[in-house]
Amino acid sequence: MRYIREILRMKYACNCSNRAISRSLEVEKTTVKRCIDRAKAVGLSWPLPNNLSDADLKQQLYPRSKSVQMEIKANGLDLGKIHKELKRKGVTKSLLWEEYKEQNPKGYGFSRFCELYREWAKTKEVWMPQTYKIGEYTFVDYAGMTVPITNRTTGETQEAQIFVAVLGASNYTYVEATLTQSLPDWIASHCNAFKYYGGVTEIVVPDNLKSGITKAHRYEPEANPTYQEMAAHYGIAIIPARVRKPKDKALAEKGVLQVEQRILAPLRNHNFFELSELNQAIKPLLEQLNNKPFQKISGSRFSYFEELEKSALKPLPNTQYQFGEWKKVRANKGYMIFYDEHYYSIPYHLAEEEMHVRGTKTIIEVIYQNMRIASHQRSYIKGEKTILPEHMPKSHRKFAEWTPEEVKEKAEKIGEYTKKLINNVMENCEHVYKGVRVSSGILRFEKSYGTTRLESACKRALAINGCSYKSVESILKTGLDQVEPSSTEQSQVTNQPHENIRGGDYFE
Repeated sequence: MRYIREILRMKYACNCSNRAISRSLEVEKTTVKRCIDRAKAVGLSWPLPNNLSDADLKQQLYPRSKSVQMEIKANGLDLGKIHKELKRKGVTKSLLWEEYKEQNPKGYGFSRFCELYREWAKTKEVWMPQTYKIGEYTFVDYAGMTVPITNRTTGETQEAQIFVAVLGASNYTYVEATLTQSLPDWIASHCNAFKYYGGVTEIVVPDNLKSGITKAHRYEPEANPTYQEMAAHYGIAIIPARVRKPKDKALAEKGVLQVEQRILAPLRNHNFFELSELNQAIKPLLEQLNNKPFQKISGSRFSYFEELEKSALKPLPNTQYQFGEWKKVRANKGYMIFYDEHYYSIPYHLAEEEMHVRGTKTIIEVIYQNMRIASHQRSYIKGEKTILPEHMPKSHRKFAEWTPEEVKEKAEKIGEYTKKLINNVMENCEHVYKGVRVSSGILRFEKSYGTTRLESACKRALAINGCSYKSVESILKTGLDQVEPSSTEQSQVTNQPHENIRGGDYFE
């Protein structure tokens, strides 16, 4: 071990203090002191013998009893294999010990088996111990196990997902079953957990579930906008665990394990037909888990929560968070955005701009550059449009505000033939809105051609039975409104039988 040699060299050859050695080698001062004390105890000084290898040096300062190693080997205990097997899901020390005893009936008892493994594991893995202050952390995750929900009618089953939340200091646990792990269920489970605790911690640590974390990253993960909005509502920070680093959320992992063993396993033989039935069955088992005494210290999850953590939680806001789904959209040229198969208007000057939509069950909000620019009552009619007049340009708004009565009134002011043509258009269009639209287009010709010419064009259109926008437009453009209609054109406006009209009887 090179740092042992360097500690001894700097101490005896350079006369450095323990603090200076610690700073130079970037090791703890206690490590430096223990190393020097052990060297003194075994009589090592500087310079070290040339033939002293690193392995021999380590054995002298940190000896491991060879007799213990021989004893372990003689009793058929393979600690390396145990360590590897424990990483597999569902494998416990108790299970491995039972398998070991089957092969070695005279082998170690369970307590000695665990003690030897712990001593061996200390030399193989080191991790930073986690200390959680009261009211600081909440860990959330989904259990790996699911519970089937059976449809009474069809007999089909759906696997219910199990949401688990654990407070960092007290280990006080909340459990809830949901049908999916989708964003609405994920957010609702958080809100229910906060309500169960009666407050919130400063930080929530989730796994990198796609519902909550849009982009996983070691240093700057991106949370889903809805998840981030919920965090802002409750005044908490979302700090996801690192990808493939379960030790970042060890309490959640342990909480999930306890839930699987103490709640889900006892329910394995039960048949559930409703999600509410499953959640009702979970409640008493969850209460038992939270009141179960700790093994190594006095008290339970519930007692620790009541005595320490409950008072340290931040209070809940006055209202519970209302779920709103965020979506990035781009407005079209008609100053409309498309959300959930329905069109909603936005201010016309923002046409073709990119913006965000937040949709709740009742409200649609449009956000542009962090400002709300539009709000609509949510509609579930697919393909239809919701348009607010204030979002239109002045010219569009004036057109849109016309009613059938206003159109007819304006046509009457222009003249008798214009009135007749507009009434004909309104009666023959399949929808009132379309009739208003066509009629308003015809009436606009007054601005370009004047009242007299429009009246004459409508008269000629009636004579040739051309009661449409295109007919009136063609007449005005070609100047036919200034020419009297011929007798042939006059005869076309008749309802009398004609030799070229076969009638309905012909088709019977």
